[in-house]
Amino acid sequence: MKIEKKQKLVKSWFMDLQEIICDTIEKIEKDYGSNVKFKKNRWKHGEFRTIKGQVIEKGGVAYSNVKGKLSKELAKKVPGAKNKLSFWSSGVSVVLHPKNPKIPAMHFNTRFICTKKNWFGGGMDATPCLADNREKKYFHNELRKMCNSHNKKYYSNYKKWCDKYFYLPHRKETRGIGGIFFDYKMDDWEKDFLFVKDAGVTFNYLARNIIRKKMFLKWKKKEKDLQLIKRGRYVEFNLLYDRGTKFGLNSGGNPKAILMSMPPIASWK
Repeated sequence: MKIEKKQKLVKSWFMDLQEIICDTIEKIEKDYGSNVKFKKNRWKHGEFRTIKGQVIEKGGVAYSNVKGKLSKELAKKVPGAKNKLSFWSSGVSVVLHPKNPKIPAMHFNTRFICTKKNWFGGGMDATPCLADNREKKYFHNELRKMCNSHNKKYYSNYKKWCDKYFYLPHRKETRGIGGIFFDYKMDDWEKDFLFVKDAGVTFNYLARNIIRKKMFLKWKKKEKDLQLIKRGRYVEFNLLYDRGTKFGLNSGGNPKAILMSMPPIASWK
């Protein structure tokens, strides 16, 4: 299959997935009693949507399609860009910061990047501020089932990669309960694309179920205070270590879209 056909199929799916996830969150808000909708922000390389609701205090679902030239410094770190700086990339990025501290913050992204090589990357993870072992078990069991339907080695490999990636060395702690993370996926394009699509559908399913289960629960101020501190860790990771943030800011991405992942309010101690 020609690369142009691959790019067209990927772009179409990413735009569809953005619509699916936004629709899910808006239905949750409606069922809670809020009629808040996503605000659409279009720019020359895509569209990022943001919401400030009664369930999701701040959420963002961004679709992007960027092409251009990498800096020589960045090209050294990107496969297939050593002797040719031009690139093409498209992706979806989702961050959901709930108002209720009993609901974990959730993150998802997938991307397709083309230089002289082309590959998929992405993943998802959850960041609770209050321990819930039953929820953690459910989250990972669903990811295991999804991964196993494609390859029995995926879950173990991608979970380890996620645990290693979402780690704050200066705090000596993980960002949350983990999930899966993968990059430079360029084995069999059609099989890889099916996996990427399944990951998107699974995230939507997990986010819907986890949020709905807890959105009406009461919470206390001390629990909110813990949430704000955990959000501070989220900020530290995204600004200091996140690969997607760095790539986006250094490749002509929209800063407002990239930094939509920041929580609405956070605290440190």
